Amino acid sequence: MRKITAILPARLLAAAQDATGQGVTETLRRALETLAHSDWSRRMLALEGRMPLDVDLDDLRQDRPLDGSDRSI
Repeated sequence: MRKITAILPARLLAAAQDATGQGVTETLRRALETLAHSDWSRRMLALEGRMPLDVDLDDLRQDRPLDGSDRSI
């Protein structure tokens, strides 16, 4: 954790707190998480499916139960 001092427009902070229904710390944390997620999403979209994956598609396509049991028996 890191404690900070920030000078923010009162109206902006009040509007953000109204939107979240939470206090200053929780509202700022949520805003920072949203900003970080937005940046991550933008970077993932920019990859346009160019991420190399070492995956066996035939293996993924097999219908298997989520609990790992073998239902063919």
